[in-house]
Amino acid sequence: MKNRVVITGMGVVAPNALNVDEFRKALQEGKSGIKRYENLGEINFKCQLGGKPPVTQEYKDEHLPHFVAQKVKNNAVIYACLSGLEAWKDAGLEVNPGGYDRKTGMLVGSGALGLDSFIETKIYPIDQGNHRKLGSRSVPESMSSGAGAYLNSILGLRGRIFSNSSACITGSEAVLQGFEMIQSGKMERMLCASSEGDGRYIWGGFDAMRVLCSDSNHEPEKGSRPMSASSSGFVPSGGSGALVLETLEAAQARGAKIYAEILGGEVNSGGQTDGGSMTAQNPQAVVDCITTALERSGVTPKEIDLIAGHLTSTKGDPHEVINWSNALNLPKADFPYMNTPKSMIGHCVAGAGSIELVASTLQLSEGFIHPNLNIEEIHPEIEKLVPLEKIPSILIKKDIKTVIKANFGFGDLNCVLVLRKMDN
Repeated sequence: MKNRVVITGMGVVAPNALNVDEFRKALQEGKSGIKRYENLGEINFKCQLGGKPPVTQEYKDEHLPHFVAQKVKNNAVIYACLSGLEAWKDAGLEVNPGGYDRKTGMLVGSGALGLDSFIETKIYPIDQGNHRKLGSRSVPESMSSGAGAYLNSILGLRGRIFSNSSACITGSEAVLQGFEMIQSGKMERMLCASSEGDGRYIWGGFDAMRVLCSDSNHEPEKGSRPMSASSSGFVPSGGSGALVLETLEAAQARGAKIYAEILGGEVNSGGQTDGGSMTAQNPQAVVDCITTALERSGVTPKEIDLIAGHLTSTKGDPHEVINWSNALNLPKADFPYMNTPKSMIGHCVAGAGSIELVASTLQLSEGFIHPNLNIEEIHPEIEKLVPLEKIPSILIKKDIKTVIKANFGFGDLNCVLVLRKMDN
């Protein structure tokens, strides 16, 4: 027998909100967290936009232990600690280091962790011959598992503690891996999260690739335009999302609030063949990932109420929708609703999947579909496949039961999960 897996806690740090309650309100109101950063123009960035969570020193001091709040300089680590702690407490669990058995673990993914603050605070001193002044935090703040390591220095969990890094699918893959471990019985409870830092050292490479939005520096909130005919590139951002997963049996035994059930999912690669590359998806692999996730979840395409897409505001958006259409094979009139919070928060890269899964879970549990901002005209290739009313630009209050969430990443990587609202 496979264990049923449910979501019992959530946490988020996003460019437009610093906790789940704020994030819910921001999603419903269509609040953007995208801003222009003048210093990017001074160093010749084409895209001078970005999304940075408004975390102040006072906020860190209020929500984190002193040694993390005052000493850690890596934003991605800070974001992961904030979202992870919120999710843990939201699940009704105590911060009790050493108080949990080996069936409780953690998986925290990250992206360019070493580029967030490391160059400025660590590389320059090395180049100046002052490496002995780096201090003991320089290594854990830059290693891929650093975000999880710092978070677990607070929680003190003794189960499986590990990290993943798979470009833009990192967050959704972390949740899928946690789900599989609980479903198989290897673990009973997992805190699953992902995090991405922000700033010029992370964003510079993307700007050099000319994949960022450079036509809206004067109107930053209009820069991220997923599914729009005028999409010109994604807006880079940072942040973190976290979810507590556990067996249905364990959640019910302790009377925990259950937000949603994870029914199943799939992760694969297109092998960078047949149209797939370092920066593009193999369409056959995407379709296979979607259909396999549905099959493993026991869900038919007609049961899907909402597609929470990847949809980065690039030329890849119409290709993604074409893949969804081919995978679901539904008449245009029956196509599900489709949205993404990227129009409000930009693309958080490794943090995207976990933040967007929090958004998906909120929509399931609260009964709403958040708007897609900045679509003055839907891309014509998308309009051929999806009714205009299924890509809402205003908040829709609607009871939805099943959401399918996807992320697609550099290296031709795909990840899809299916979530369902729990019956009362």
